[in-house]
Amino acid sequence: MMRKRWIQAMAMLLPALTGCLKHTRKVMQVSMPGVVMSASGSQLVDSINKQYDAIDSLNAKVEFRASAGGAKKGKVTDYTSFSGYILLRKPENLRVLGLVPVLHTIAFDLASDGQTFKLYIPIKNKAIVGSNSVTVQSTNPIENLRPNIFFDSLLIHSIGPDELYSITNQTKTVQDSKKKRLIVQPDYDLNVLRKQPDSNELIPERVIHFSRIDLLPYEEDIYDKNGDIETQALYGPYQTFGTAKFPGIITIRRPLEEYQIVITIQKLTVNQKLNDNQFQMKIPAGVQTRIIK
Repeated sequence: MMRKRWIQAMAMLLPALTGCLKHTRKVMQVSMPGVVMSASGSQLVDSINKQYDAIDSLNAKVEFRASAGGAKKGKVTDYTSFSGYILLRKPENLRVLGLVPVLHTIAFDLASDGQTFKLYIPIKNKAIVGSNSVTVQSTNPIENLRPNIFFDSLLIHSIGPDELYSITNQTKTVQDSKKKRLIVQPDYDLNVLRKQPDSNELIPERVIHFSRIDLLPYEEDIYDKNGDIETQALYGPYQTFGTAKFPGIITIRRPLEEYQIVITIQKLTVNQKLNDNQFQMKIPAGVQTRIIK
């Protein structure tokens, strides 16, 4: 009886031992980058600081594409793209002008001296004047535009000698649907932090993501005082404008407010002399003006 059971057990195991029960299926192949570059944290900081110091002003002709909404609102609204101009001059002068499609009249005009700003929306006969931070949210994303959103996203600001930083390695795997393969993307994350006064707690200020293929930054996450991501700026692909290498597309995401602006650079001039009057905007008489603090 025992011999019979042993023979039956072996008969059941035989297909597994001979491979009859295994099944092979194909998976996407992983494509590794041909070259992976290395850098230290201090080298990445030097790279960011040199890029920021090399640009004193920007004069750009652009296309804007905006969308608003998300999971919290339960819907997403895409707005018609429109052309415009961006003028930027250090330390904090900014002018952003959007034009109505086809008509090319002014859709909005934003001007700032770094401390206060003016936002003029002719189609609504409305203007907003106040500080650079959003204190009261509007349901209209255009009314939430503030100079620091553009200034912090167009240029990755330098990292000061008193700021703390750390570097981590990360590898992402993304799918190339056209070639039906997985692509490995190694990167560096440069974490910029500040120390909480009278505490050992470190507060995140921003994270700059570098591709290890070319050591160029492709994303910056900027945190608010509560540790939430306030602004995400995505960069690329990089293009050469004159002698300057600059992202051809900059996507600005505001996850807390659920809107994003995609800026496509059509023409860019770097370090052109810009006059004070180019950053001054006069609100026409009779326009409803709201002053915010």
